[in-house]
Amino acid sequence: MNFEHHIQSIEKSLANWEIPQESKNLVEPIRYLLSLGGKRIRPVLTLLGHELFNGNPEQVISQALAVEVFHNFSLMHDDIMDNAPLRRGKQTVHEKWNVNAAVLSGDGMMILSYDLLLKNQEDKFVELFRCFNQTAWEVCVGQQMDMDFEKREDVSLDEYLEMIRLKTAVLLGCALRLGAIAANASKEDQEHLRLFGEHLGLSFQLRDDYLDAYGDPEKFGKQVGGDIISDKKTYLYLHTANHEDESIPAELKSLHGNSDDPNAKITSTLHLFSKSKADAMTLAKSEAFYESALDHLNAISVSDDKKMALRNLASFLLERES
Repeated sequence: MNFEHHIQSIEKSLANWEIPQESKNLVEPIRYLLSLGGKRIRPVLTLLGHELFNGNPEQVISQALAVEVFHNFSLMHDDIMDNAPLRRGKQTVHEKWNVNAAVLSGDGMMILSYDLLLKNQEDKFVELFRCFNQTAWEVCVGQQMDMDFEKREDVSLDEYLEMIRLKTAVLLGCALRLGAIAANASKEDQEHLRLFGEHLGLSFQLRDDYLDAYGDPEKFGKQVGGDIISDKKTYLYLHTANHEDESIPAELKSLHGNSDDPNAKITSTLHLFSKSKADAMTLAKSEAFYESALDHLNAISVSDDKKMALRNLASFLLERES
């Protein structure tokens, strides 16, 4: 991958980030969560979005960090709502400290992300702020939709796609657009780049749904079938639940909420996914969004060689097995 140096730059900048030190108890959970790592895809996108238009990526390091800090803020609060014990194989903040500490440190991360967004880009702040703030709100709406879906049995495939667009994909689009804004890209190019990121994010999440059910446990990095055990309404589940053969949704519904034998539940559910062709449909939908993302990338008015890093990143995300 030709963006490894960007990842290294992000890691170095995070390690050197000077967080206000008035309260050790407020800062320690922030440092802890950021130290757990991750792919750093979102901040790398900001650097690549800037570089695409001849910008120097070092000029938008702070904006890239703003994206990563915001992303981790959302994870800190998501873990509370999901009552998740682990994040990247380590204790979640609310487990290591307590819920109050996770709420307050998460709030602090949100505030600090705005401070990072402003740094060295005062002349572009209004544009950057509007993009960032709209995205922050959309991520919250997506999270609320996800929670609402837990109580509903009539969720449609289109609603699910809108939920993952908001909860996951819009931040990828915003990350890229922030870099483009700082590089003085045209509004048209900014929009194509944003849509490239969004559609790539949709493809990524659908691929993640598939890997959760069918991935290699040794490569996937988390329990295969976890979404099935948790009764998550993924694209696979909803495609099967809306199948025209009524016996398939009926059998799927009988498994929903059943926790007596998790392995048997996974096996039976996977059989229904395959029977309804949800596995093939999910991969096909992921591929369609991937192709649409590339169409938007192709439409940007810069030379093809400058787009190579983004093409490589898109390919990496689609072909991953973990």
